[in-house]
Amino acid sequence: MDFALTPEQESFRGEVRDWLSKNVQAARVRLGSDIPRPDAYELLRRWQRQMYEAGFVGLTWPKEAGGRGLSFMEEMILQQEMALAKAPPVLNILAIGMAGPTIIAYGSEEQKKRYPPKMLSCEEIWCQGYSEPNAGSDLASLQTRAVKDGESYVVNGQKVWTSLAHIADWMMLLARTDPEAPKHKGITYFLLDMKSPGVTVKPLRQMTGDAEFNEVYFDNVRIHESQILGGLNNGWAVGLTTLMYERLALGFGLQVRLRIALDALVELARSTKRNGVPATQDPPMRQKLAQMWIDTEVFKYTGARAITKLLRGEMPGPEASAGKMMWVEGHQRVQELAMEIEGPFSQLTHGSPWAVAEGLWQHTFLRSRANSIEGGTTEIQRNIIGERVLGLPKG
Repeated sequence: MDFALTPEQESFRGEVRDWLSKNVQAARVRLGSDIPRPDAYELLRRWQRQMYEAGFVGLTWPKEAGGRGLSFMEEMILQQEMALAKAPPVLNILAIGMAGPTIIAYGSEEQKKRYPPKMLSCEEIWCQGYSEPNAGSDLASLQTRAVKDGESYVVNGQKVWTSLAHIADWMMLLARTDPEAPKHKGITYFLLDMKSPGVTVKPLRQMTGDAEFNEVYFDNVRIHESQILGGLNNGWAVGLTTLMYERLALGFGLQVRLRIALDALVELARSTKRNGVPATQDPPMRQKLAQMWIDTEVFKYTGARAITKLLRGEMPGPEASAGKMMWVEGHQRVQELAMEIEGPFSQLTHGSPWAVAEGLWQHTFLRSRANSIEGGTTEIQRNIIGERVLGLPKG
């Protein structure tokens, strides 16, 4: 990849850096921490709106959809600057990174006009209705049914592990519309209004005490046929497009989050005493921190390889799965190292003499266990790499 920037891209970097320098600190003070908690959703909504009004949301979206029509190089520049500034993430990432691009690719003119602008401004939050209790990794085995009734479809079934469903306005819903067809062939992709009668959301409490994930139940929920995206029984192809964009969105966002977490870890080490001196002066700890920095840089450049393919007009490949695994392992190691640095105080959510935010590292350590599952389990990523990179036979 050629990392040399054009004069226009250099100018864009300056524009981003200048705006972040004037706005990030106030946002972080309102949030109370570098790592936002679920109780800060409303603040994150306002932060995304602020970024949108400044022109920094939906950079690669076409202008007619409300974006700026820029390349993925500008997106990479934005994410790099956000990492350096320790900027909060956008809240509506499932819409910006997944639903929006899929609607732009498959939607009718009416759908493309109706939905994307409200995603960018964070006026409408989206969630993803894919996983089910018996169809997580084997998505094509989903059992949620949608039966034709006049101009509508009546949906019954259940989804699970649905991030943001408890605050979402819309859902990307996969449902079976032809039970007689092969399992990949009889699925349809719907745009579901979460306020529809018959939709019930039940938050799942995690060991952090938060409830980010949800169960969603559908009891005779009616969806008009105009809410089908990409054609009847074509949901598998449309759904895979969404997953492709999910990997891409994760690739950008996770690099930023890992860099911010690592910078916070280094600050924790500097402010924590071990044997009377800062932990950064302990040789084994210095080596561990150095290795984390190296791994984070490798992760960044692995993501750059994916961007190179996009700039060439190619589809993202299995390097996205490698990047997801690198994020999981890297972020969990950061959290484990934070617990090692805090020592006995790691068992306390309050009272650590070095804590920047009470209980922050304890919370993120527990939360990081979900990284191996969300966005595609580590086992599935290994299968993709084994089959598509190493050429191994399917098990």
